[in-house]
Amino acid sequence: MPPLYVMEQGAKIQRESRRLVVTKDDAVLQSVPLIKVEQVLIFGNISITTPALVYLMSQGIDVVFCDQYGHYRGRVVGEMSGHSALRRWQYRRVDDPAFVLQTARAVVRAKLHNTRTLLLRYQRERAIRDIQLAIERLAELLQQVERVRSLNSLRGVEGAGAAAYFDVFRHLLRDPVWEFTGRVRRPPGDPVNVLLSFGYTLLVRYLESAVEAVGLDPYLGCLHGDAYNRPSLALDIAEEFRCVVVDSLVLRCLNGGLIRPENFSRQDDPARPVLLDEAGRNVFIREFETRLASMLTHPLTDEQVTYRRCFELQAREMARAIQSGTSYRPFTVR
Repeated sequence: MPPLYVMEQGAKIQRESRRLVVTKDDAVLQSVPLIKVEQVLIFGNISITTPALVYLMSQGIDVVFCDQYGHYRGRVVGEMSGHSALRRWQYRRVDDPAFVLQTARAVVRAKLHNTRTLLLRYQRERAIRDIQLAIERLAELLQQVERVRSLNSLRGVEGAGAAAYFDVFRHLLRDPVWEFTGRVRRPPGDPVNVLLSFGYTLLVRYLESAVEAVGLDPYLGCLHGDAYNRPSLALDIAEEFRCVVVDSLVLRCLNGGLIRPENFSRQDDPARPVLLDEAGRNVFIREFETRLASMLTHPLTDEQVTYRRCFELQAREMARAIQSGTSYRPFTVR
């Protein structure tokens, strides 16, 4: 089931019997059966009543708060799961350098493989020399992944792969109106980076929920080290899905004309130099949910699943690896 997105500024979320109702100025904007609510994402100046919040927490339904422009602010969850044995194993594993390196290596391998696969798909259509060189560079880095003996070296390989990939990302954009000189996160200074950051925010929130649902602590990862309020384990698993879910979606929205230059505006605020308007956010969220509902063959089980189901399966695969101490099997596309 898709999450409930609430973006109307000044709206109010409340519980009415067995439904979650969104109102503004006494008008009902949305009314959803509680049984169909999987997650609630709130953007900007929107209130939620205590009865609604208490019920959502009691059912293990996340409430995610973002600012009006999609920047993550925090989330409210219910009680931690009772998987204490699994979490004890997790705490032991993240203190084991061999397990951490082994798991981080699997994640980086999958990320490089998936970004290379995306470039190969576009290269068949465009035959651009720079893309071919990036494909070859990613192949070299994939070999280096197997040879590194430290986490810092592995992160260096991952960073080199990201640089090679984003150096040619502009060639995947068909309309020259979309200027892209590289990945910039804080703050994203152009429309392409705005969409990438927004998509990654949504992706990590999904994976954070999936990780918690299987009983793991989302704040203890392997590739991403400990940092205050950073869901490192969710970020680890997100690396496998960034290009196949978010990057491909950004390309679809921009190359297909679903989001246009007029959906963006430049601001004097250095913290938010470029803003996506509400219409553009609505389109992106709609396409994001469509993407998550699309079917694919899972590489580990060969079953037909949605991307949303893949997130859960990868969280369970991480739990299996942690419990057994064996290799984590990441998600890779063919």
